[in-house]
Amino acid sequence: MTAAHKNIIQDILQLPNPQAIVKKVNETLEAEHQRRLQFYNDIDDDVKAEFINGEVVIHSPVKLEHNDAGTNLHDLLSVFTKKNKCGYVGFDKLMIECTRNSYEPDICFFLNEKSKHFKKGQSIFPPADLVIEILSKGTAKNDRGIKFEDYAENNIIEYWIIDPIKETVEQYRLDETGTYELILKSGEGRIKCEVVEGFEIPIRAMFDTEENLKALGGILKT
Repeated sequence: MTAAHKNIIQDILQLPNPQAIVKKVNETLEAEHQRRLQFYNDIDDDVKAEFINGEVVIHSPVKLEHNDAGTNLHDLLSVFTKKNKCGYVGFDKLMIECTRNSYEPDICFFLNEKSKHFKKGQSIFPPADLVIEILSKGTAKNDRGIKFEDYAENNIIEYWIIDPIKETVEQYRLDETGTYELILKSGEGRIKCEVVEGFEIPIRAMFDTEENLKALGGILKT
């Protein structure tokens, strides 16, 4: 629980009838839960959609640079993961279920401790160990806002935010307080994943085809 959460609780407890507020919150959350179940039932496999704070969010088609960055990074992480048998990689439409919200990250990774429990036909997954979001005009507010807070709240150890226009990556890791600490922001050099042991790539390999191929070759040779 963050300091902000504690302050909100203290403010509510100073009111003459905090029970009424708690009752209303519980009623609202129960109605929201029912909408979430309906969302799971109604969602189309062909549509990228998320359930955020009680609302269904439908995503627009991505731009070329967004797709290229996602494909390049997914290829690198997927090949490394398969070669080293260290976990499972989800891409684009794999849905993770957090306490209140349900998201479809651009890329996510689960360590073997979680992925060994996955079953055929499964469509809803637990919070991942690593989540990567690629910014777009329509998603940037959530990627840096509710998702940033929610991923930390649900103990997603590492979070990358990629800007495909500026060709940069921000790398965050949970600190001892349960909030994200920025450990790298760059468009050059190398990035070393904190969750996926041994996964270290040139940042340019996310954005440049030739660099991507070189990095893939290096993973296959090791």
